[in-house]
Amino acid sequence: MKKALILGMAAMITAVSGLGAIFRTASIADGDIASCPCAQVAVLRQGASGGEVKEVQRRLKNWGYYSGSVDGIFGSKTAEAVKYFQRKNGLTADGIVGKATYAALGMNDSVNVLSGGNSSYTNSDLYLLAKCIYAEARGESYTGQVAVGAVVLNRVASSAFPNTISGVIYQKNAFTCVADGQINLEPDKTAMSAASDAMNGWDPTYGCLYYYNPAVATSSWIFSRPTVTTIGKHVFAM
Repeated sequence: MKKALILGMAAMITAVSGLGAIFRTASIADGDIASCPCAQVAVLRQGASGGEVKEVQRRLKNWGYYSGSVDGIFGSKTAEAVKYFQRKNGLTADGIVGKATYAALGMNDSVNVLSGGNSSYTNSDLYLLAKCIYAEARGESYTGQVAVGAVVLNRVASSAFPNTISGVIYQKNAFTCVADGQINLEPDKTAMSAASDAMNGWDPTYGCLYYYNPAVATSSWIFSRPTVTTIGKHVFAM
């Protein structure tokens, strides 16, 4: 799958409660619309609606900031949840989802669009990431599988690691699945979907570069890394 490539900016005012959202449109490769939930990126505020709002609501609800319906409608409850999240994360509590709030939510693809970035992944990248997810985390929850994909992508973005998905995955001694050959297993639909979600900016690890299973890990070094969160059997660390 090819990530959203920015072709330009189109201003569109959504007349809901007198408020609106300004959208940038993005081009998705033919056949990829269904698997890419973020075809548009917006600066969101009360009165906005659509898939971007729904994704914000989903994340806020998963993390305990929002108790309303995940309906894609940016109402007063969503605004209050955004403010709550912003306060907890040291952001200006204005209820508006812009670049800083997207970043805190782990919606990195949205950050990239709003920053004027232009990056892409190929179908081969998606497939390889899905293979890694399947080999490393097929017994984990869906969130746990997305988290493994997010770690790979966080490494791609880090200057401390190779700058391609294949470079990160096949870096010497980086992933057990490469050493034991499980990287060659065929990924299932769940792993493919998790890879797609990770590529579209969902990062349940909050930017982590490492993960490990404490029940089987033997490296004393990995235990020294600052822990950020635990999802299923995996500890995610910086």
